[in-house]
Amino acid sequence: MASQVIQLIDPSGNAIGQISDLSKDHLLDLFTSMMRVRVVDGRMLTLQRAGRVGFVGTSTGMEGAQIGSAAALKPQDWLWSGLREGGAAVMRGLPLAEYVAQMYCNANDTAKGRQMCNHFMHKGSNYPSWSSVIGTQIPHAVGAAYASKLRGEDVVHSVYFGDGATSSNGFHSGMNNAAVWKVPAVFVCVNNGWAISVPSQKQTAAETYAHKASAYGMPAARVDGNDVVACYATMQAAVERARAGHGPSLVVLETYRVMGHSSSDDPSKYRDENEVAAWKERDPIRRLENYLLSQGILAKGERERIEGSLLKEIDAVIHEQEAAAPMALKTLVEDVYFDVPDHLKRQYNDFIEVAERHGDAQPGDGAFPL
Repeated sequence: MASQVIQLIDPSGNAIGQISDLSKDHLLDLFTSMMRVRVVDGRMLTLQRAGRVGFVGTSTGMEGAQIGSAAALKPQDWLWSGLREGGAAVMRGLPLAEYVAQMYCNANDTAKGRQMCNHFMHKGSNYPSWSSVIGTQIPHAVGAAYASKLRGEDVVHSVYFGDGATSSNGFHSGMNNAAVWKVPAVFVCVNNGWAISVPSQKQTAAETYAHKASAYGMPAARVDGNDVVACYATMQAAVERARAGHGPSLVVLETYRVMGHSSSDDPSKYRDENEVAAWKERDPIRRLENYLLSQGILAKGERERIEGSLLKEIDAVIHEQEAAAPMALKTLVEDVYFDVPDHLKRQYNDFIEVAERHGDAQPGDGAFPL
């Protein structure tokens, strides 16, 4: 059982361990991907506050955990999301235009408006759609990993979830079956300190979340989730272990959710701002920036140039997607059946008649419950 927290770069940006074999270009790619997550999250939250999109779950302060771990996956591997991994999906191939279209639920939304916004999917990078129901993605990922094993595929399934999901039935059944079947999976617990308003220390009586792995007969590792290089190195080892046929493992990334659980949450109601301020000092982007500056990999002022370029990129996509047409109403009855059955045709025609009588639906002003 891993009791020590793995850290390779300290909060000040100093290397304190053996840095994995990452090239300068790879390190810059990690930095840029982390910056893209923060920039996109910032823009999406602004749009939500302006009433232009409905829901956002930001990753501010957690970019190192998300990007570092996902960067260790190969293109054929799968990433089963828990909530905040949309930025990792973009890094792995989800077009930014599809990301933003899903936030608007417009005609370009690959979910066809059937998911609430911030619920991404992308077939091209093996990123399945996810559910807001806590922990349900875990047994799904295990089943898919078992199928990959039976087929003899060179594929690893990573499944992400928060600390709160360790209390779900999906976590227990998923971990247990994965170990029994020895599937090629890596369980990634992103411990960000809070399961909405429930603090980590009240979620479990276990010494750490990593200790939970021993009950299922699998190894575990605890990682400083704000150290992107440590996240990458630890995840890479777990992924290759699974790929080699040695079964699943649990990787716990210890980080912090600086913002609210979602755009509908007010974290000031349940946590101390001094705690938030202390974690802001451990900012994963600034940590990697300081390391890259010290190694001469990043020039002074380069962060600002990268940020400016990313802002232009996301703003262009936002303007494009805001101008897109709404999702066609006929999609309400498409895709489930090869031919639309009579009862759905009748329901659709009745819906159109009501819409013509009363006009188009208008956005509600009710608060989202989470």
